[in-house]
Amino acid sequence: MEEVRERGWKCILFILRYPFTLAERGYVPAIRLSGINRIRLFSQKHYYLSIFLSFSIAFFYGCAPKTTEATLPVEAPDTFSNTGDLQLPERWWTTLDDPQLNSLIDSALAANFDLQVAWDRLQAAQAVIERESAPLLPQIDASLQTGISFPQPDFVGGENTRLGLQAEYELDLWGRIRASVEAERFRFNATLSDYQAAAISLSAEIALTWYRLLEARSQVALIDRQIETNEQILSLLETRLGRGQVQGVDIIRQRQLLEATREQRAFAEADVQVLENQLSVLSGRPPQRGINNQSENLPALPPLPETGVPIELVRRRPDIQSAYFRLKAADRDLAAAISSKYPRLSISGNASLRSNSFDNLLQEFAYSFAGNILAPIFYGGQLNAEVDRNEAVKQQRLYEYGQAVLIAFREVEDALIQEQKQRESIQFLEEQVNLARQAYDRLRTGYLNGTSNYLDVLTALDQEQQLRRDLLSANLILLEFRIALYRALAGSIETEQDAG
Repeated sequence: MEEVRERGWKCILFILRYPFTLAERGYVPAIRLSGINRIRLFSQKHYYLSIFLSFSIAFFYGCAPKTTEATLPVEAPDTFSNTGDLQLPERWWTTLDDPQLNSLIDSALAANFDLQVAWDRLQAAQAVIERESAPLLPQIDASLQTGISFPQPDFVGGENTRLGLQAEYELDLWGRIRASVEAERFRFNATLSDYQAAAISLSAEIALTWYRLLEARSQVALIDRQIETNEQILSLLETRLGRGQVQGVDIIRQRQLLEATREQRAFAEADVQVLENQLSVLSGRPPQRGINNQSENLPALPPLPETGVPIELVRRRPDIQSAYFRLKAADRDLAAAISSKYPRLSISGNASLRSNSFDNLLQEFAYSFAGNILAPIFYGGQLNAEVDRNEAVKQQRLYEYGQAVLIAFREVEDALIQEQKQRESIQFLEEQVNLARQAYDRLRTGYLNGTSNYLDVLTALDQEQQLRRDLLSANLILLEFRIALYRALAGSIETEQDAG
């Protein structure tokens, strides 16, 4: 506002000084020259009127709009509940040491259509800045008019031709135009932050989908081994049935388990196909092309990343920065709305060539220079209502900014505690798998020795196989929590559009 205020006072001093400069010469011109270059003089009352208007502008300028600087409405904690030692790079997915994932994300950042939409939205925001900045420069129009009157013998000069230039410029005394431009610049920065947030979300979605695909394929491989085991047991039971060593119902129960396992395989295969389609679309390609998979198992997690200081997260996360820039834009909109309540001063100039004959067009020249002050008097409360609306919008953006900060803190804390508890859950599952295996082996041995019922053996086998599938899913969930932590801590990343 200080720069705008300084410019405004220079304009006021010019207006105040100009009448006195002319008065020293004995007259006050209207700066309007006719076609024959004749100077028209103001009367003395026009001179005093110009003085009055100048002081009026100075008075109103003392009431120029002033807005308050918004502060973070949330008290940031000193630290997060846990942290690691590994510095998180900008391209956070490289910490997983998966070359195929790196290739997938790189191609998606270059070809994903949602990200392209976000980029074009950014280009549109840049164009809006240029559009709103146009009134800071004079607006110049050129015109050419010509006509012929008939019948020419009845009129003097049947031709009527005029060639002219007209310029108009508003002095931005109260900073209304500049405030509008600043608001659009802040919106541009918010849109840029939205683009960066979209790139981070895309990279996280690619990573999640990729590892869900790996888990689904691992489930298929695991279920295939379980089907093979169940088929071997069924073959053994059928052999023992021929010797009269087992009951027919035992074979029926084993076949039921075999068919249930095959059903699980059908679901896992469907998951594989769906996840492949999702990856193809995220990468900007049509589905049904498949994804070449050279990885077989889920990766081991690297050490916990350094979470840093919460206030640094506020400055780093693009979604928080987007909310902050929108708050700043609302503040500038409020300043522009307040400025609209004050008088506007504009100057205009006009130069033209006019003649009743096109051949004599260059012989007659006229130009004029004029000033105009437009002061709002009565608008039925429209201007005040616009100020009130912008104040409410600014307050809304302030709360949105605070909510974005709180959500960011919560996402980091949630990911930290979920990963910690998921590790404990995996340990419990591993122990359950071990115990289920022991129970199955003992029951199977007892069954072969005729001391236990096959239903108990079948139940133990089913439990063990299900626990192994659950353990595989639990490791995927652990990886998802780590990706959620990376996403919560990530800052902006560079894409091909940024580099270009």
